[in-house]
Amino acid sequence: MKKRIVSTLLLVCMAATLAAGCSSNENYEAIDLNSMTLEEIEAQAKEEGELESAAMPDTWANWGETWQEYTDLYGISHVDTDMSSAEEISMFKTEGTDATKDIGDVGQAFGPVAVEEDVTLPYKTSYWDSIPDWAKDDDGDWIIGYYGTMSVIVNNKIVKETPTSFEDILNGDYMVAVGDVQAATQAQYAVLAAAIAYGGDESNIQPGLDYFRQIAEQGRLDLGEFTQARIEKGEVGVAFLWDFNALGYREQFVENNPDADFSVFIPSEASIQTGYATIINKYSKHPCAAALAREYILSDEGQINLAKGYATPIRDDVELPEDVASKLLDDSQYANARMVEDQDAWDETAKTIGTLWQEEVVAYAQ
Repeated sequence: MKKRIVSTLLLVCMAATLAAGCSSNENYEAIDLNSMTLEEIEAQAKEEGELESAAMPDTWANWGETWQEYTDLYGISHVDTDMSSAEEISMFKTEGTDATKDIGDVGQAFGPVAVEEDVTLPYKTSYWDSIPDWAKDDDGDWIIGYYGTMSVIVNNKIVKETPTSFEDILNGDYMVAVGDVQAATQAQYAVLAAAIAYGGDESNIQPGLDYFRQIAEQGRLDLGEFTQARIEKGEVGVAFLWDFNALGYREQFVENNPDADFSVFIPSEASIQTGYATIINKYSKHPCAAALAREYILSDEGQINLAKGYATPIRDDVELPEDVASKLLDDSQYANARMVEDQDAWDETAKTIGTLWQEEVVAYAQ
């Protein structure tokens, strides 16, 4: 899962490149990546030679292949620390000029939060015009690279009748896993998807809370650590995941055990789609390496890599190879899925959803 922990940054750029944009730790506010050419950024990134990311683990949306190609192409070493979107922003802010991380991946709702907390460094990339307006900050403080749709993975060895809807799950007799609604974007959107299925929306998640409270009252809400390993072991019957995670896990489970039997579906009543955005740490020690990473993520190759990990690329001008496109769920599954329609309302809701989850759902768990 995207667990995200906190860490690293600051600037160790050569004096010759200060005018172009990079600066020393003490002068981090002078950094202006948008004033630099791509050639300048690439040259300095190679000088920096390192990149540390937050919440971009190998098993999430095929980041592993992206990072390998990035390292092979530019000779820049990379390491990631997994954590939630909230933990990531908190780390950037708390560490400040003692930063340990250079770039991170946050849920769409957390992009504006990162800007409000003043922990971002703008960089638009050369693909700026190919990014929809809704998927980017005006200055490039955050840019969505891909998006997913809330789905459900089912362990068919445990679940006797495979569900296809929220209602089916409610009437089941197996454990249901959602994740940490207090900290994880994925878990929060599972609640929003349920709310929409039962008449709610971005400003009214009560139907979603009511839905999961019923499951909690039945003693079926799993409150254990939300991990891929626990899903694979059969400790839960169904789990709410972004489609790219669910499909990726299913593939890995079958690779590990040919007898594994997992299915993935988009709830028939409704579902929600949202993006994940890269943010570059304002205090990064390797700002040009971070900018170059964002550049690669939004390139044709980077977008195809994300699709290989079952994520939907943000650039619709990238043609996916047939073998990649054929691995995705059928389009009919997405008939009742939609993007967030009122981002401002959802941003406000997201601020209190963790507390409401504890008070109105977890408190009723049997």
